[in-house]
Amino acid sequence: MNKYLIIVDMQNDFINGALGTPEAEAILPRVIEKLKRFSGSIIFTYDTHDSDYMNTLEGQNLPVPHCIEGTEGWRLPRILEDLRFMVGGKAFTKPAFGSRELGEYLVTENQRKAIDSIEIIGLCTDICVISNALLIKAFLPGTEILVDSSCCAGVTPESHERALQAMEMCHIKIIY
Repeated sequence: MNKYLIIVDMQNDFINGALGTPEAEAILPRVIEKLKRFSGSIIFTYDTHDSDYMNTLEGQNLPVPHCIEGTEGWRLPRILEDLRFMVGGKAFTKPAFGSRELGEYLVTENQRKAIDSIEIIGLCTDICVISNALLIKAFLPGTEILVDSSCCAGVTPESHERALQAMEMCHIKIIY
């Protein structure tokens, strides 16, 4: 089976930094365990901004500098960083919620060898997880896409649940 696990934005700023939440901290052990057990290709995304963040449209709508490239907040927690290198996980930096580069890469990989499934986990369910899930669904409409709700956290528990419901309506399988 040709399976992929995509770990979205599990960066320090979203876990316990500028935009961290208790829910994000709580999923970290489950994300680590899933990563260790997963048999297939693993991809990480990094929300990536520069020092001009506050002058961007996102910065105007979310005026909290975060994930500034090269800072501690931009990095993965040390254990995830170590595991990423251990498993040879590919990484994509992305200046926006969804990564077109990731979608294009998956299309190329699917042309090389059909992808059986893509599982998505990470942060934030209601922003970057849903954006990448729907983007990948658009690029690969015939591929099974799954989201493990126990390995995701949203900005709030309520917005997390709404995002899961929206993805389910778009034929993304939610694992509860």
